[in-house]
Amino acid sequence: MKLYPVKAVLFCLLIIGLCARAETVTNTETGELPVDEIRAFAEVFAKIKKDYVEDVEDSVLLEYAIRGMLEGLDPHSSYLDEEAYLDLQEGTTGEFGGLGIEVGMEDGFIKVISPIDDTPAQKAGLQAGDLIIRLDDTPVKGMSLNDAVARMRGEPGTDITLTIIRDGAEKPLKVTITRDVIKVKSVRTQVLEPGFGYLRISHFQSRTAEDARAALQELKQDNDGRLEGLILDLRNNPGGILSAAVGVSDLFLDKGLIVYTEGRIDDSRLRFNAKPADLLDNAPVVVLVNAGSASASEIVAGALQDHKRAIIMGQKTFGKGSVQTVLPVSNAAALKLTTARYFTPSGRSIQVSGIEPDVTLVRVKVESLEDEEQNFITEENLSRHLDNNTGEQQDGDEEAANTGQETMARLTEDYALQQALNVLKGLQILGSE
Repeated sequence: MKLYPVKAVLFCLLIIGLCARAETVTNTETGELPVDEIRAFAEVFAKIKKDYVEDVEDSVLLEYAIRGMLEGLDPHSSYLDEEAYLDLQEGTTGEFGGLGIEVGMEDGFIKVISPIDDTPAQKAGLQAGDLIIRLDDTPVKGMSLNDAVARMRGEPGTDITLTIIRDGAEKPLKVTITRDVIKVKSVRTQVLEPGFGYLRISHFQSRTAEDARAALQELKQDNDGRLEGLILDLRNNPGGILSAAVGVSDLFLDKGLIVYTEGRIDDSRLRFNAKPADLLDNAPVVVLVNAGSASASEIVAGALQDHKRAIIMGQKTFGKGSVQTVLPVSNAAALKLTTARYFTPSGRSIQVSGIEPDVTLVRVKVESLEDEEQNFITEENLSRHLDNNTGEQQDGDEEAANTGQETMARLTEDYALQQALNVLKGLQILGSE
């Protein structure tokens, strides 16, 4: 006679007993309990305890079962053990260790949603849409998202080699990245030209809306108390806290619906409205987005687009239109569970469809003609050529040349930003007529 482990027998007897009682119990909301499926679960549990090649603790098996239930629902629901829960809390405050990438799962591989500004991942050239297929020598196929994230994190100064598949690349690429302490400053500003400001939001954290308000006030002070126009850069912004997205949208609106959510329970059905006043006094706004703009970024872009408060430029956004709620459970763990979908003021669901820009920009790189001209031989390349005898360059000419070089360098660095500035100037001219 075969002997079964005592814990497994007791567990299965408990489950089967519950099933027997459940056969006559009907829940008015969900219907009858799945008795046959619960029996099958108990049977599988017992077989693993008895036949698996190594002994496995009951608590470990049950945790695996919980993880499987959640990860099978959608790419964003997951079980957070104590370490993962702490990591999530650190991420919302803006400081954590690792590479600096927002990731998700796709077909069993790790997909880069976006690299975070000024982090090792961005500096190493990772791009939104990259699929990570190996971490060092370990394939990620079959690995959970939490396990993959844990492997990518580590002591600052240590290296990890990612093998990635990228659209357009003929073969997988290997990228070695040095881990660092990631301190995400979610808001940055710059004066592009007198009267025209630039606001970059890289992530929506708990203080993002407050920081953005302070940054805009400072920009206005630097421009005699008023901005003629603003570029809001949400490219490669993977999202974050819903309330932060609502707060940022409210900076540019003085009334109306910003976003609403719909789910199965009352707590998941919410509406968020703008409060007076528009911080920019209705000055024109251009919002830059791309395929790495997700979740909270899409809430902001969708709200400003529906209210015709901004021109959306770039590429179609990521298309994450679901809300995740973190539900603490016992043992300092938590569930990250998708509880609702969010909708723009006009009733659009962003899930999968994303935000289509008003002005689409193809991905291009502008290069200086000097790069091409370096391949030609000119007079100055000839040995013993005569020097120019017209005198030294005047200060004014030198200053103009430097300005031209800076402009070309900026174009080479960020074509989309330059096009957004051109549109912003056009809107300002039309508005002043």
